[in-house]
Amino acid sequence: MFETPIVDTHVHFWDPRRLPLPWLAGLPELNRPYLPADFATATAGLPVRAMVFLECDAAPGYHLEELALVGELAAAEPRLAAFVPHAPLHKGAEAAADLRKLAAEPRVRGVRRLLQQEEDPAFCLRPGFLEGIGLLPRFDLHFEITVYHHQMDAVVALVERCPEVRFVLDHCGKPGIAAGLFEPWASRIRRLAALPNLVCKLSGLVTEADHHRWREEELRPYIDHVLECFGAGRVMFGGDWPVVTLAASYRRWVEIVAKALDGAPSEDRRRIWHDNAVRVYRLGPPES
Repeated sequence: MFETPIVDTHVHFWDPRRLPLPWLAGLPELNRPYLPADFATATAGLPVRAMVFLECDAAPGYHLEELALVGELAAAEPRLAAFVPHAPLHKGAEAAADLRKLAAEPRVRGVRRLLQQEEDPAFCLRPGFLEGIGLLPRFDLHFEITVYHHQMDAVVALVERCPEVRFVLDHCGKPGIAAGLFEPWASRIRRLAALPNLVCKLSGLVTEADHHRWREEELRPYIDHVLECFGAGRVMFGGDWPVVTLAASYRRWVEIVAKALDGAPSEDRRRIWHDNAVRVYRLGPPES
């Protein structure tokens, strides 16, 4: 039995029959409903005690409908403990109305507005977006950053400019593993780790490698670097299910992370698998 309870900080649920998700059209292997029963099957035998829902890039204007859907799912799946919906922060001050509605759902802990698809790598530094980001402390919400490695310079500047905002870096900043790129990603991770208002998810790495020919030893330098830079107190496990299944099973990703943490003290392993997520997503006291 796995020794540590797991809080998965990055789980998606979607149903294309109920919400439009245009990006799935290019991924037929994912273009079907993925619901809590499917997650239960994928994680059978693993002690996943709680999970955090991340928005799924629904078509523009459907973020409130998506939040309502995940609320329905949570009514039947008590482990679905926290939500990170989409928020249109690019609207600047006008985003306050959306944030007010999102924050009215008591399980919303942060928001995301995907940046990875923006052609401008400095999109997150545009005045309107910065104005929207600046609203988050008013609603006690953090921002989840999802970018590719080539956008990381702007991310460093964003986090530096907004010391009053709490940030979570998804997928370790999506390094160029398939292309064998380590720098300048590694230097940018080190710069981000020096900023106290950001924590990092250990997630999404296997899908940044070649989906069909990746090797575990390719992933380890990236995992080890994140752990070295952020330390056990500022790293959280994320499964990125079901997107992870493009390259590996959920269990295989858990095994890779467990192996990377094998030599760490037990209290550090527990922080990464469980306690840090409990703190960041305000899920109550850590389990004994």
